[in-house]
Amino acid sequence: WEFNGSFHQPSAFLMMGIPGLEALHPWISIPFCALYLTALLGNCVILFIIGRTPSLHQPMYLFLSMLAVTDLGLALCTLPTTLGLFCFNVRTIAFDACLAQMYFIHILSFMESSVLLAMAFDRFVAISRPLRHPAILTGSTVLRIGLAIVLRATLSLLPIPFLLKRLSYCGRTELSHSFCFHPDIMNLACADIKVNVFYGMIVLLSTVGMDFVFIVLSYILIIRTVVSLTTREECLKALNTCVSHICAVLVFFIPMIGLSMIHRFGRNVPPLVNTLVAYTYLTIPPALNPVIYSIKCTHIREALLRALCRKRG
Repeated sequence: WEFNGSFHQPSAFLMMGIPGLEALHPWISIPFCALYLTALLGNCVILFIIGRTPSLHQPMYLFLSMLAVTDLGLALCTLPTTLGLFCFNVRTIAFDACLAQMYFIHILSFMESSVLLAMAFDRFVAISRPLRHPAILTGSTVLRIGLAIVLRATLSLLPIPFLLKRLSYCGRTELSHSFCFHPDIMNLACADIKVNVFYGMIVLLSTVGMDFVFIVLSYILIIRTVVSLTTREECLKALNTCVSHICAVLVFFIPMIGLSMIHRFGRNVPPLVNTLVAYTYLTIPPALNPVIYSIKCTHIREALLRALCRKRG
């Protein structure tokens, strides 16, 4: 323990794996390695394909590249500590390193939520105002949206590490996962955490909560527009352009909402459920998103096949 003035800070936290399955951690590391490898390779391929194909330099694919960058960041944030724990039983993480990891995990999560909202807006404009779509979402507009997403996440979460650093920790140092979450660290403090709880809730509701509401609203408007189309083929064609995005939204928001509810209200939830939801939230979306878009998006799939054919030739 390090003593500093009127409060204590632990020199390190102790990370936990999957409760009750500690003896199986080396075997559990195999699916985690596969998920991380899929996330890293898949998102790099998406970025490579979009970057090398001029016909894909459109708002939909520019937002997809932002999503791929965010997913790469999320995978790289959790990979060292997760694989370090499961493969080599490295369980400790320094206090400041934990705060830094937590900050970047939450920033990237908020950015992913905002990118999904931007993609929903792009789909709404493309379906309801197809002729004005290029004029509304120009390259400079997409760039400004990207910068706004980064600034919003960075600035809204900036006070969180300082709010945690001011707390006194005088007992437990065991984290619930192999990575650092704000509620997880906060609950280890033996000081008054009302400010942390209030600020965390306000930031979550005003960012991710509002993003989810606007995504739902966008799809309500999209469905209204699609219903007004004259033929069944036009309806199916319009909805088909949204399938990949709907899958990405569900894969991201369902575990995130579940994890937030567990951390705040699920005191009687078994630790195993908490752990599985957390790993689902941070490892499944980065691995699944490139697979979803490669399978469902015709232009991405065709560009990937052309690139593979050139390599073989």
